[in-house]
Amino acid sequence: MTFVTTSDGTRLFYKDWGAKDATPIVFHHGWPLSADDWDNQMMFFLLKGFRVIAHDRRGHGRSTQTDSGNEMDSYAADVAALTDALDLRGAIHIGHSTGGGEVARYVARAKPGRVAKAVLIGAVPPIMVKSDRNPGGLPIEIFDGFRQALVANRAQFFLDIPSGPFYGFNRPGAKVDQGVIQNWWRQGMMGGAKAHYDCIKAFSETDFTEDLKQIDVPTLVMHGDDDQIVPYADSAPLAVALLRHGTLKTYAGLPHGMCTTHPDIVNADLLAFISG
Repeated sequence: MTFVTTSDGTRLFYKDWGAKDATPIVFHHGWPLSADDWDNQMMFFLLKGFRVIAHDRRGHGRSTQTDSGNEMDSYAADVAALTDALDLRGAIHIGHSTGGGEVARYVARAKPGRVAKAVLIGAVPPIMVKSDRNPGGLPIEIFDGFRQALVANRAQFFLDIPSGPFYGFNRPGAKVDQGVIQNWWRQGMMGGAKAHYDCIKAFSETDFTEDLKQIDVPTLVMHGDDDQIVPYADSAPLAVALLRHGTLKTYAGLPHGMCTTHPDIVNADLLAFISG
Protein backbone atom coordinates (compact mmCIF):
# COMPACT_ATOMS: atom_id res chain seq x y z
CA MET A 1 0.00 0.00 0.00
CA THR A 2 1.11 3.56 -0.68
CA PHE A 3 1.31 6.27 1.98
CA VAL A 4 2.48 9.84 2.39
CA THR A 5 3.53 11.08 5.84
CA THR A 6 2.45 14.55 6.93
CA SER A 7 4.38 17.01 9.09
CA ASP A 8 2.70 15.74 12.28
CA GLY A 9 3.53 12.12 11.49
CA THR A 10 0.13 11.06 10.16
CA ARG A 11 0.33 8.41 7.45
CA LEU A 12 -2.22 8.97 4.67
CA PHE A 13 -3.11 6.03 2.46
CA TYR A 14 -3.69 6.88 -1.18
CA LYS A 15 -4.38 5.28 -4.56
CA ASP A 16 -2.68 6.63 -7.67
CA TRP A 17 -3.70 4.89 -10.89
CA GLY A 18 -2.93 5.70 -14.52
CA ALA A 19 -0.20 7.35 -16.55
CA LYS A 20 1.70 9.92 -14.53
CA ASP A 21 1.63 12.42 -17.40
CA ALA A 22 -2.16 12.21 -17.80
CA THR A 23 -4.54 14.84 -16.43
CA PRO A 24 -4.90 14.14 -12.71
CA ILE A 25 -8.28 13.89 -11.00
CA VAL A 26 -8.24 13.85 -7.19
CA PHE A 27 -11.28 12.45 -5.37
CA HIS A 28 -12.20 13.43 -1.79
CA HIS A 29 -14.56 11.12 0.10
CA GLY A 30 -17.33 11.84 2.57
CA TRP A 31 -17.69 11.01 6.27
CA PRO A 32 -17.00 8.34 7.55
CA LEU A 33 -15.89 6.58 4.38
CA SER A 34 -12.64 6.06 2.48
CA ALA A 35 -11.10 6.32 -0.97
CA ASP A 36 -12.98 3.12 -1.83
CA ASP A 37 -16.20 5.12 -2.07
CA TRP A 38 -14.91 6.43 -5.41
CA ASP A 39 -14.19 3.06 -7.04
CA ASN A 40 -16.82 3.52 -9.75
CA GLN A 41 -15.64 7.00 -10.70
CA MET A 42 -11.96 6.07 -10.50
CA MET A 43 -12.41 3.13 -12.86
CA PHE A 44 -14.55 5.20 -15.23
CA PHE A 45 -11.98 7.98 -15.56
CA LEU A 46 -9.00 5.63 -15.54
CA LEU A 47 -10.47 3.89 -18.58
CA LYS A 48 -10.92 7.32 -20.21
CA GLY A 49 -7.19 7.93 -19.94
CA PHE A 50 -7.01 10.09 -16.82
CA ARG A 51 -4.72 9.71 -13.83
CA VAL A 52 -6.96 9.10 -10.81
CA ILE A 53 -6.00 9.65 -7.19
CA ALA A 54 -7.90 9.24 -3.93
CA HIS A 55 -6.73 9.23 -0.32
CA ASP A 56 -8.19 8.11 2.98
CA ARG A 57 -8.66 11.22 5.11
CA ARG A 58 -6.76 11.15 8.41
CA GLY A 59 -8.61 8.94 10.88
CA HIS A 60 -10.50 7.21 8.05
CA GLY A 61 -9.91 4.00 6.12
CA ARG A 62 -6.30 2.85 6.11
CA SER A 63 -4.79 6.15 7.26
CA THR A 64 -3.58 6.75 10.81
CA GLN A 65 -6.41 6.72 13.37
CA THR A 66 -5.60 10.19 14.60
CA ASP A 67 -6.92 11.58 17.89
CA SER A 68 -6.09 15.17 16.88
CA GLY A 69 -6.12 17.27 13.76
CA ASN A 70 -9.55 16.04 12.78
CA GLU A 71 -10.70 19.41 11.44
CA MET A 72 -10.78 21.19 8.09
CA ASP A 73 -7.52 23.10 8.30
CA SER A 74 -5.61 19.87 8.90
CA TYR A 75 -7.61 18.04 6.24
CA ALA A 76 -6.68 20.73 3.69
CA ALA A 77 -3.05 20.70 4.81
CA ASP A 78 -3.01 16.92 4.36
CA VAL A 79 -4.26 17.33 0.79
CA ALA A 80 -1.52 19.88 0.17
CA ALA A 81 1.05 17.40 1.49
CA LEU A 82 -0.27 14.74 -0.88
CA THR A 83 -0.36 17.00 -3.93
CA ASP A 84 3.15 18.24 -3.14
CA ALA A 85 4.45 14.70 -2.75
CA LEU A 86 2.95 13.69 -6.10
CA ASP A 87 3.74 17.09 -7.65
CA LEU A 88 0.25 17.36 -9.11
CA ARG A 89 -0.32 20.25 -11.50
CA GLY A 90 -3.50 21.30 -13.26
CA ALA A 91 -5.53 18.79 -11.25
CA ILE A 92 -9.29 18.51 -11.03
CA HIS A 93 -10.44 18.10 -7.42
CA ILE A 94 -13.80 16.39 -6.84
CA GLY A 95 -15.30 16.21 -3.36
CA HIS A 96 -18.45 14.58 -2.04
CA SER A 97 -20.18 15.70 1.17
CA THR A 98 -17.45 16.34 3.77
CA GLY A 99 -14.98 15.90 0.94
CA GLY A 100 -16.59 18.87 -0.75
CA GLY A 101 -15.71 20.98 2.25
CA GLU A 102 -12.17 19.64 2.12
CA VAL A 103 -11.97 20.59 -1.56
CA ALA A 104 -13.26 24.10 -0.89
CA ARG A 105 -10.71 24.75 1.85
CA TYR A 106 -7.81 23.21 -0.08
CA VAL A 107 -8.54 24.85 -3.43
CA ALA A 108 -8.95 28.27 -1.79
CA ARG A 109 -5.41 27.93 -0.43
CA ALA A 110 -3.70 25.86 -3.13
CA LYS A 111 -0.37 26.85 -4.65
CA PRO A 112 -0.62 28.48 -8.10
CA GLY A 113 -0.90 25.93 -10.89
CA ARG A 114 -1.94 23.03 -8.68
CA VAL A 115 -5.68 23.17 -9.45
CA ALA A 116 -7.45 23.56 -12.79
CA LYS A 117 -11.08 22.88 -11.80
CA ALA A 118 -13.14 21.81 -8.81
CA VAL A 119 -16.39 19.90 -8.26
CA LEU A 120 -18.58 19.86 -5.15
CA ILE A 121 -21.11 16.99 -5.00
CA GLY A 122 -23.75 16.93 -2.28
CA ALA A 123 -21.25 19.06 -0.43
CA VAL A 124 -21.45 20.64 3.02
CA PRO A 125 -20.49 24.25 2.10
CA PRO A 126 -21.27 26.99 2.85
CA ILE A 127 -22.21 25.74 6.38
CA MET A 128 -24.62 23.10 7.64
CA VAL A 129 -25.52 24.05 11.20
CA LYS A 130 -28.38 26.46 11.92
CA SER A 131 -27.54 29.87 13.36
CA ASP A 132 -28.72 33.47 13.16
CA ARG A 133 -26.53 33.85 10.07
CA ASN A 134 -27.73 30.55 8.61
CA PRO A 135 -31.41 30.24 9.56
CA GLY A 136 -32.05 27.49 7.01
CA GLY A 137 -29.44 25.17 8.52
CA LEU A 138 -29.92 22.02 10.56
CA PRO A 139 -30.26 22.37 14.35
CA ILE A 140 -27.15 21.51 16.36
CA GLU A 141 -29.22 18.87 18.15
CA ILE A 142 -29.16 16.74 14.99
CA PHE A 143 -25.37 16.61 15.04
CA ASP A 144 -25.36 16.04 18.80
CA GLY A 145 -27.56 13.04 18.05
CA PHE A 146 -24.99 11.78 15.54
CA ARG A 147 -22.29 11.98 18.19
CA GLN A 148 -24.42 10.20 20.77
CA ALA A 149 -25.30 7.41 18.35
CA LEU A 150 -21.67 6.97 17.34
CA VAL A 151 -20.52 6.61 20.94
CA ALA A 152 -23.42 4.35 21.93
CA ASN A 153 -23.17 1.85 19.06
CA ARG A 154 -21.09 2.89 16.08
CA ALA A 155 -21.58 -0.43 14.29
CA GLN A 156 -25.38 -0.12 14.30
CA PHE A 157 -25.30 3.60 13.52
CA PHE A 158 -23.16 2.84 10.48
CA LEU A 159 -25.83 0.42 9.26
CA ASP A 160 -28.72 2.78 9.92
CA ILE A 161 -27.34 5.65 7.82
CA PRO A 162 -26.79 3.80 4.52
CA SER A 163 -29.92 1.69 5.02
CA GLY A 164 -31.99 4.87 5.16
CA PRO A 165 -31.28 8.50 4.28
CA PHE A 166 -27.81 8.35 2.69
CA TYR A 167 -28.93 6.53 -0.46
CA GLY A 168 -32.63 7.27 -0.18
CA PHE A 169 -33.39 3.63 0.58
CA ASN A 170 -36.04 4.85 3.04
CA ARG A 171 -38.11 6.35 0.22
CA PRO A 172 -41.27 4.54 -0.95
CA GLY A 173 -40.50 2.19 -3.83
CA ALA A 174 -36.73 2.46 -3.42
CA LYS A 175 -34.69 -0.52 -4.59
CA VAL A 176 -32.53 -1.35 -1.59
CA ASP A 177 -29.01 -2.57 -2.42
CA GLN A 178 -27.56 -4.64 0.45
CA GLY A 179 -24.12 -4.71 -1.12
CA VAL A 180 -23.99 -0.90 -1.10
CA ILE A 181 -25.11 -0.82 2.54
CA GLN A 182 -22.51 -3.38 3.58
CA ASN A 183 -19.77 -1.58 1.66
CA TRP A 184 -20.64 1.70 3.42
CA TRP A 185 -20.47 -0.13 6.77
CA ARG A 186 -17.17 -1.78 5.85
CA GLN A 187 -15.55 1.53 4.98
CA GLY A 188 -16.89 3.28 8.06
CA MET A 189 -15.76 0.62 10.49
CA MET A 190 -12.22 0.71 9.09
CA GLY A 191 -11.70 4.20 10.50
CA GLY A 192 -11.21 5.47 14.02
CA ALA A 193 -14.13 6.32 16.31
CA LYS A 194 -12.41 9.41 17.74
CA ALA A 195 -11.67 10.83 14.28
CA HIS A 196 -15.23 10.12 13.15
CA TYR A 197 -16.60 11.80 16.27
CA ASP A 198 -14.48 14.91 15.72
CA CYS A 199 -15.31 15.02 12.01
CA ILE A 200 -19.01 15.53 12.77
CA LYS A 201 -18.11 18.97 14.13
CA ALA A 202 -15.80 19.60 11.17
CA PHE A 203 -18.43 18.90 8.53
CA SER A 204 -21.36 20.53 10.33
CA GLU A 205 -19.92 23.66 11.95
CA THR A 206 -17.14 24.79 9.61
CA ASP A 207 -18.03 27.96 7.70
CA PHE A 208 -16.72 27.80 4.13
CA THR A 209 -18.07 31.18 3.01
CA GLU A 210 -14.68 32.84 2.64
CA ASP A 211 -13.17 29.74 1.03
CA LEU A 212 -15.83 29.75 -1.67
CA LYS A 213 -15.23 33.44 -2.34
CA GLN A 214 -11.50 32.81 -2.78
CA ILE A 215 -11.79 29.98 -5.32
CA ASP A 216 -10.83 31.33 -8.76
CA VAL A 217 -11.11 28.19 -10.91
CA PRO A 218 -14.23 26.87 -12.69
CA THR A 219 -16.29 24.99 -10.11
CA LEU A 220 -19.23 22.66 -10.72
CA VAL A 221 -21.76 22.26 -7.89
CA MET A 222 -23.83 19.05 -8.22
CA HIS A 223 -26.64 18.26 -5.78
CA GLY A 224 -29.68 16.01 -5.62
CA ASP A 225 -32.81 17.81 -4.51
CA ASP A 226 -33.84 14.79 -2.40
CA ASP A 227 -30.60 14.89 -0.39
CA GLN A 228 -31.58 13.94 3.17
CA ILE A 229 -28.08 14.38 4.61
CA VAL A 230 -27.08 17.81 3.23
CA PRO A 231 -30.38 19.54 2.42
CA TYR A 232 -30.29 21.11 -1.02
CA ALA A 233 -31.79 24.54 -0.29
CA ASP A 234 -29.21 25.42 2.37
CA SER A 235 -26.23 24.18 0.38
CA ALA A 236 -25.88 24.15 -3.40
CA PRO A 237 -27.68 27.39 -4.38
CA LEU A 238 -25.95 29.30 -1.59
CA ALA A 239 -22.54 27.86 -2.45
CA VAL A 240 -22.74 28.63 -6.16
CA ALA A 241 -23.76 32.22 -5.40
CA LEU A 242 -20.46 32.69 -3.54
CA LEU A 243 -18.25 31.22 -6.26
CA ARG A 244 -16.58 33.43 -8.88
CA HIS A 245 -16.90 30.82 -11.62
CA GLY A 246 -19.59 28.47 -10.32
CA THR A 247 -22.10 26.34 -12.22
CA LEU A 248 -25.02 24.59 -10.53
CA LYS A 249 -26.52 21.29 -11.67
CA THR A 250 -29.56 20.11 -9.73
CA TYR A 251 -30.75 16.50 -9.93
CA ALA A 252 -34.45 15.93 -9.39
CA GLY A 253 -35.16 13.16 -6.89
CA LEU A 254 -31.56 12.04 -6.43
CA PRO A 255 -30.17 11.25 -2.95
CA HIS A 256 -27.03 12.25 -1.10
CA GLY A 257 -25.15 9.16 -2.29
CA MET A 258 -25.96 9.73 -5.96
CA CYS A 259 -22.41 8.95 -7.10
CA THR A 260 -23.16 5.36 -6.08
CA THR A 261 -26.86 5.11 -6.92
CA HIS A 262 -26.68 6.94 -10.26
CA PRO A 263 -23.06 6.76 -11.46
CA ASP A 264 -23.95 6.89 -15.16
CA ILE A 265 -25.59 10.29 -14.74
CA VAL A 266 -22.89 11.66 -12.45
CA ASN A 267 -19.95 10.35 -14.45
CA ALA A 268 -21.25 11.72 -17.75
CA ASP A 269 -21.71 15.19 -16.28
CA LEU A 270 -18.29 15.08 -14.61
CA LEU A 271 -16.66 14.11 -17.90
CA ALA A 272 -18.43 16.92 -19.76
CA PHE A 273 -17.28 19.47 -17.19
CA ILE A 274 -13.71 18.19 -17.06
CA SER A 275 -13.40 18.01 -20.83
CA GLY A 276 -15.18 21.31 -21.51
